[in-house]
Amino acid sequence: MIRHMSVIDKLKSARGPLFTFELLPPLKGHSIERIYSAIDRLVEFQPAYINFTSHRNEITYKERPDGLLEKRVTRLRPGTIALAAAVRYKYNITVVPHILCGGFTKEETENVLIEMNFLNIDDVLALRGDPQRGSRIFIPEKDGHRFTSELVVQIANMNSGRYLEESLEDTSPTNFCIGVAGYPEKHSEAPNMQADIDNLKRKIDAGAHYIVTQMFFDNQKYFSFRDQCIKAGIDVPVIAGLKPVSAMNDIKMLPQTFHIDLPNDLVDAVRKCTNDKEAREVGIEWATMQSKELIKKGAPGLHYYTLGRSDNIARIVKASF
Repeated sequence: MIRHMSVIDKLKSARGPLFTFELLPPLKGHSIERIYSAIDRLVEFQPAYINFTSHRNEITYKERPDGLLEKRVTRLRPGTIALAAAVRYKYNITVVPHILCGGFTKEETENVLIEMNFLNIDDVLALRGDPQRGSRIFIPEKDGHRFTSELVVQIANMNSGRYLEESLEDTSPTNFCIGVAGYPEKHSEAPNMQADIDNLKRKIDAGAHYIVTQMFFDNQKYFSFRDQCIKAGIDVPVIAGLKPVSAMNDIKMLPQTFHIDLPNDLVDAVRKCTNDKEAREVGIEWATMQSKELIKKGAPGLHYYTLGRSDNIARIVKASF
């Protein structure tokens, strides 16, 4: 199978902004067909790549007949790499699986990257991941990475033929293109914006090739963030991450979940809606407005967080690109 052009090469050679989007693996026990249906609605717009999220094991407790609680560890959305490979071969499109620090040891990470290399999947998005559910503090696995910059170093080392077991001889280098996340409104755990930019710089210095931002709803947040990156000496493409509002409750859920601000005009428009269908139309109109301005002002790519819904994304992309 021919290897695809990497994300950074696509960005460097593009004549205009790239269109990309993200999908979640299906819940355990569900079919891949829903993923295919979501992709089918968007392939006509020639996405440069598709991201696939990764999800760590979750700890749950189930009450036993004797009243005691039984601890269970499960992964609700398994299969990120297999899903990415299936989509790559079905649609002949570049895929970018997420690789997490949280929930994985360094050796498990290396093994996953080796599998990806065998599958000719050469693009990754390196992320720390969220704390375990129910915890406010991120705790790495024993012999796992605490920071994304450490994960990037491991991937970059493999690109130089350096593996965890130093005694290996005649190793073959990998060729991973590494993306990382950026936060126009700062990461929730960063004490201030400058500290967050400094952390982002460490990820780039470690070997990352490009940045994809967290979702934002005020384009000035993106432009300011891009300027701060340049000032800090971060000279890589910054892809803008967007998610359209799709339900009335989003104006409460999105700030709570992702620690972002929503502009007053957007909030007021959603509050005037009487149902989710109307709110969805507001979200499409707002994201289209964002997309057009970002394209006009030189964003190298627009990355849409679909959360499994692609019909609204199709309308936004059709109106914007």
